[in-house]
Amino acid sequence: MSRAALARLYRPKRFSELTTQEHVSETLRSAVSNQRVAHAYLFSGPRGVGKTTAARVLAMALNCPNRGADGEPCGECESCDRIWAGRTSLDVIEIDAASNRGVDDARDLRERAMYAPTDDKRFKVYIVDEAHMLTREAWNALLKVLEEPPPRVVFIFATTEPQKIQQSAAPILSRTQRFDFRRIGVNDIVLRLGQVLRSEGINAEDDALLRIARRAEGGMRDALSLLDQVLSLTDRSVTAEDVRRVLGLAGEELYLDLFDIIAEHRHADVLRFVQRVLDEGYDLAEFYRGMADALRALLLVRLEGIGAAEIREDLRDRYQAAADAFSTGDVLRMLTQVAEMDTEGRLRKAANPRLLLEALLLRFAHMERSIELEALFRAAGGALADDRSPHGPSGRSGASGSSGRSGPSGSSGPAGSSGPSGAPPRSPAPSSPPPTQPRRPEPPAPRGAPGPAAGGNTSGFRTPEPSRPARNPEPPRDAERPRNAQTPPPARDERRATAPESGIPPATGALAEARRALQAIAQPGVVPGGFGIFLKLAEVVSADDDNIVIAMSPGPGLERLSTEPVSREAVRAALANELGRAVMVEFRAAGAAATAGREPPQRLTPEKVKTDQLSRLTANEPGLKRAVDEWKLELMD
Repeated sequence: MSRAALARLYRPKRFSELTTQEHVSETLRSAVSNQRVAHAYLFSGPRGVGKTTAARVLAMALNCPNRGADGEPCGECESCDRIWAGRTSLDVIEIDAASNRGVDDARDLRERAMYAPTDDKRFKVYIVDEAHMLTREAWNALLKVLEEPPPRVVFIFATTEPQKIQQSAAPILSRTQRFDFRRIGVNDIVLRLGQVLRSEGINAEDDALLRIARRAEGGMRDALSLLDQVLSLTDRSVTAEDVRRVLGLAGEELYLDLFDIIAEHRHADVLRFVQRVLDEGYDLAEFYRGMADALRALLLVRLEGIGAAEIREDLRDRYQAAADAFSTGDVLRMLTQVAEMDTEGRLRKAANPRLLLEALLLRFAHMERSIELEALFRAAGGALADDRSPHGPSGRSGASGSSGRSGPSGSSGPAGSSGPSGAPPRSPAPSSPPPTQPRRPEPPAPRGAPGPAAGGNTSGFRTPEPSRPARNPEPPRDAERPRNAQTPPPARDERRATAPESGIPPATGALAEARRALQAIAQPGVVPGGFGIFLKLAEVVSADDDNIVIAMSPGPGLERLSTEPVSREAVRAALANELGRAVMVEFRAAGAAATAGREPPQRLTPEKVKTDQLSRLTANEPGLKRAVDEWKLELMD
């Protein structure tokens, strides 16, 4: 015996019964009651949300002899019954554009529209489903009749892909009133399914209806079809286990077991877990879809607490424990990888989806934990504080003559070994520490700074003295120089010769200060006119207290700074503000003279951008630099 499907049997008959589409139903009902119905409508939205149903209800309201004053059709008369059931009606014609998409079909529709309805009080309504399937020529054939339609004729186009109509027939959009239908929420679907089951006299568990609503993905027709499928198995009640068996859904306990394996880094158990999924008969694509929902629920628990996620009461404690085992960044990284694979559709297209799923879960199990940057600084800062203590990290005095390590003040170990101010100290090479007292590894010293062999401060906190020119090897004596006199700065060409080639500025000196200032003003929004990207690639080739010379690659940035005084003054003012003093700035092309003795500029790549960004971050943060060197950290984003 045949029976009507639930999706057809419980299709709405009135505007008020359209779930979640109040912005459409209220507007159409008001248009009918106020006699302001348009001649053409475009209904767009996902499948199963009520587009064709709304078109039929509108046709019923226009032709119902018992229509109420509020514009609602009665839903009981012969006209309403014929239109609602999709049976033959002379005044309401439904056309499937997927099979009637050519220009000849459009011309036939245009000719039929010229005939008046069967009664002066009725409307002729054409409902064109899957309208995006019409060809460009078919739309062109309909343009004139849509612009100047015959009296009492209404066209309703329904589509799931309005962007295709925009691409092939954009003028159609200006000749129609467009309504965008929304996806139906999970709670609204659950309420509707409960109403249907009560009408059928069937009991159902709340968790069973929730599983069906989630699987429907916002479509009421899909939800009713799934419910119909489950009812084919059950007798007079619907349980969550029945839904899981019929739809092949994995239980949430399965995903919680997976989270435990990932949190504990049990790599071998990942392969056994996937084998268990296959042995229990789950479809890998369905398991993958459910894993995305479980990760989303886990993220909600991390962000807003256990009450924010739609979780079964008996699993709340396990979800909370799983959420505590991961940080928010860990869950977000896993969810991002799952979404990327689902977007590309690799799992469904793969000849062996098991390998892809195993590789994904193994990456999760090998994933390192995210560390807050503040915690990283605190850990590195504590290690540096130990090194800066007067007795060193192992409790020995930093002024010991046997070790040669510098004390907190930067003086070298043995008495009398320090030279005059500005001269590098002359101290013996440090001896190895005893085996029973291991020494903490030292961070690499900046270029130009005296290393441990020279008796310099190996903690990385003391700024190195400017290097002296090679042609004046002997330092002046104290008697030949006033006590408060300062060493004159090296010549500009000598500064350029000692400039570091790694891009990391030294800790002191006018050149290093200018380079740091240039990096600071190169950030977005500091200098108007979009010069940040050009200044990031520029380099300070020489600098003193009053003048700065900047070399830039030939291009629009250098051209604008050379020809626009306003832009040049903006950069100069930003540099002066960053340095705290007035300076003159000169811009040059980075040619052979500016780059003599240096490697040619490298091509800008994402890896080089990350490396440069990490160098800038660690240049002025000794704690972060030590953490990067000791823990081999890598800048991810």
